Amino acid sequence: MSEQTQTNETPFRYTAAMAAAIEVAWQDRWEEQGTFDAPNPAGPWAQPDEVAQRGEKLVVLDMFPYPSGAGLHVGHPLGYIATDVYSRLHRMLGKNVLHALGYDAFGLPAEQFAVQTGQHPRKTTEENMTVMRRQLRRLGLGFDNRRTFATIDENYYKWTQWIFLQIWDAWYDEDAERPDGGRGRARPISELVEELESGRRAVLTEDGRPWSELTATEKAEELDGHRLAYRSEAPVNWCPGLGTVLSNEEVTNEGRSERGNFPVFRRNLSQWMMRITAYADRLADDLDRVDWPEKVKLMQRNWIGRSQGARVRFPVVTVAGDKTDIEVFTTRPDTLFGATFMVIAPEHPLVDRLVPEGDWPDGTHEDWRGADPVAAATPRSAVAAYQLAASRKGDVERQTEGKDKTGVFTGSWATNPLNGEAIPVFVADYVLMGYGTGAIMAVPGHDVRDFEYATKFSLPIRRVVAPSVEEADGPLEEAFVGAGLAVNSANDHVDLNGLALDEAKERIIEALERDGIGEGAVTYRIRDWLFSRQRYWGEPFPIMFDEDGVSYPVLEDELPLTLPEVPDYSPKTFDPDDATSSPEPPLSRVPEWVNVEADLGDGRGMRRFRRETNTMPNWAGSCWYYFRYLDPANDEKFVDPANEAYWLAKQAAPVAGAPAGTLDPGGVDLYVGGVEHAVLHLLYARFWHKVLFDLGHVQSEEPFRKYFSQGYIQAYAYTDSRGQYVPAAEVEEQPGAQGAESTFSWRGEPVNREYGKIGKSLKNSVSPDEMYDAYGADTFRLYEMSMGPLELSKPWETRAVVGSQRFLQRLWRNVVDEVTGDVRVADIAPDQALTTQLHRTIAGVREDFEGLRFNTAIAKLIELNNAVTKLDVPPREVMEALVLMIAPVAPHIAEELWSRLGHPGGVSYVPFPVSDASKIVEEQVTCVIQIKGKVRDRVEVPPDISEDDLRELALSREKVRVATESGIRTVIVRAPKLVNVVPL
Repeated sequence: MSEQTQTNETPFRYTAAMAAAIEVAWQDRWEEQGTFDAPNPAGPWAQPDEVAQRGEKLVVLDMFPYPSGAGLHVGHPLGYIATDVYSRLHRMLGKNVLHALGYDAFGLPAEQFAVQTGQHPRKTTEENMTVMRRQLRRLGLGFDNRRTFATIDENYYKWTQWIFLQIWDAWYDEDAERPDGGRGRARPISELVEELESGRRAVLTEDGRPWSELTATEKAEELDGHRLAYRSEAPVNWCPGLGTVLSNEEVTNEGRSERGNFPVFRRNLSQWMMRITAYADRLADDLDRVDWPEKVKLMQRNWIGRSQGARVRFPVVTVAGDKTDIEVFTTRPDTLFGATFMVIAPEHPLVDRLVPEGDWPDGTHEDWRGADPVAAATPRSAVAAYQLAASRKGDVERQTEGKDKTGVFTGSWATNPLNGEAIPVFVADYVLMGYGTGAIMAVPGHDVRDFEYATKFSLPIRRVVAPSVEEADGPLEEAFVGAGLAVNSANDHVDLNGLALDEAKERIIEALERDGIGEGAVTYRIRDWLFSRQRYWGEPFPIMFDEDGVSYPVLEDELPLTLPEVPDYSPKTFDPDDATSSPEPPLSRVPEWVNVEADLGDGRGMRRFRRETNTMPNWAGSCWYYFRYLDPANDEKFVDPANEAYWLAKQAAPVAGAPAGTLDPGGVDLYVGGVEHAVLHLLYARFWHKVLFDLGHVQSEEPFRKYFSQGYIQAYAYTDSRGQYVPAAEVEEQPGAQGAESTFSWRGEPVNREYGKIGKSLKNSVSPDEMYDAYGADTFRLYEMSMGPLELSKPWETRAVVGSQRFLQRLWRNVVDEVTGDVRVADIAPDQALTTQLHRTIAGVREDFEGLRFNTAIAKLIELNNAVTKLDVPPREVMEALVLMIAPVAPHIAEELWSRLGHPGGVSYVPFPVSDASKIVEEQVTCVIQIKGKVRDRVEVPPDISEDDLRELALSREKVRVATESGIRTVIVRAPKLVNVVPL
């Protein structure tokens, strides 16, 4: 019988068409009634009475989506559905739930489209948001849509600019006491000025002049040396082909732009930086205070990269005859006696001062002159060629383990400060200027990379650590990196020989500090955050410069500083291979916007200024968006303090797994997102949050109390003979004969099949629109939540979606007669077995939902529904509980069934079913009773029966009494399933 015939004979059958009608109707009703609007305690939406009635608060957050032109694919909604299920559950549990979603709408894709088409990025972005809003609404997500915004909204980025100015107008005082008793916090720049004026803090100028003798420009430079947002010459990823600086994430491992595949070069350019390094310790230590997956905490700690060791200065004479030092940081100062050469990064500022103009100096090994025979003619030509080649490589490529080591001798020697030995200084790309000091002491005997380098360039390798003192002169076939004792490590000032690692470190640091050649130190892998982009489509910096280059803030009442129209969006045309070119931001082409006159109210009258023409990265808007959800209609503050204190309040108890005595930091109660954003986005948001906390703008100390990292949805992808991806939807499958594997083809040509993250790049996207049309939103939601654990990546299989649809159809049939539309349930009591199953299911489903184990919760619901399906008449008690339990996952069908069951008002705030422990009667277990190892009797017993009770019960059985009239040798009890009686 065809589906059409079936539908005609069963007009009330739950089909995709009926699902669509039900879903759209309920979505309209939710929107009209503001079903998911969460009341605020203060501000423009103040409803304190409603807040008091709602009970405990809960903030649930999704990662900010970027409005792509392709719209959503079925992988995108996974986290949104999960947080919606969680939010709906907790509304039913009586909580005041805030769940909202906005758009991270500034971004390079929209700007690149503008370059190609001339269409304003705003138009493109808003069209994309319209598509996404429609797709998300159709999914039935219970967002408070009053709180929706986009980062491109002027009344949003006004506050992004305001927060930037708070950071710019602050400095980090390492000695200031925090409320938790720790040391170090941000303070207003005005307080630094007071300390400098009073002399309580010395200025940083080399000549030591007091603050009062500095010029206005010198004072500004002094303050910029402290500000948390500052301009600096910094090595950046310059891409002439795109005309902009790129973040590390936008550069491939091959050193090319992710978009366009243009070469990327490392250049020193004046850029805005955020002094995130000042917060390195707090960012690392406070990970103990949040409930995050350990793998994510480890990723953050590795990125911060806190290391303890020593700074050591190696004397060197420049080609001009000046004496200076090459400073290194090492975590193994105990191996200093084994340093036989040095390596500095190609970008190190000392390179030019160490490379002679003329011929190679005496003693220069042939291998040290580099691989390029033309460039190797002189040290300067060899080093220049090497620097150019290094600038074409990304940091990842430069540090890849096992890659062939390259380098060039600078022509200068440094001095090992412990043994006075002259050691050559090389330039090599495996050392990065962004890590440590940009220079290393190379100890090839005890470092794998240094060993490989020394072997290739015929450099000395010296053992200074050995398994025992007796092996001090043993040969080194490879770098010895294991535990051992210091050997060959002594001079007239210090003797490390025979000491283990920790003691050797302690003693050498004492000697370095005593002799003034180094000191113990802590260093970090994290670098200050590069915050400039040479783009149009981003937040303008609210900063302007006077004729001396001194920076001033745009006055607060003039915010937002909005983007002007520009004549075109294209970057200046550069030769993609011209590493010496410099970016030209599009905003610089609007002179009437760049050049302004203003009176700053400082008594100096009207003056001319030049606005900053770089824009902020899209990280800016996503650093603080969760705050704005709390109070989006507030025009006076970025968030009302009372709203922030309520929604992000600190709790009395620490988060799960936190060390004893740890204070709860407050923050969002649940944040769900992909692991690809688990480092930088979370780190940057935490930094902004902590600055705002230090300055007294917020009471919570962390943005996200609990974070959950979701997995990906994967799907089959197909590549042709060239290795290029082809549209998965157009691939045809040819089943194999007699059990052989299938083959696949596209347009008649064979293709290879693989699994990959679903998305545009692999051409394996499936639109949720297809799922809505074919099955309905509830089926789609149910399928995604039942695919497997939320934290794991899972394969998408469209053909499997029908299983979720069939479950909902069986649920529908248990309530609604498909022919008449009448309600089938009756007010009859379920039998004991079904009652037990019902209450066990209620307990299990609630526990699973709260633990984000949606797949196991759904399995329990399916099992209960199957049990009801076997009955002629479903009991109302069971079906109403079942409908309420399915409501968080499949809310539309639940609303419809709840209404048909005679309940007005909707299901969103109906209390979630409560399990009655007294009704969970455990099933009986069959206990086998053996006599001399042979089965003689069986008895039904409770599964939790004790051994003593089971022994007594077995011995009281008639068959056992008869068999043991002459006495009992022993009784072996294995409760609850076995008793073995051995008679005399």
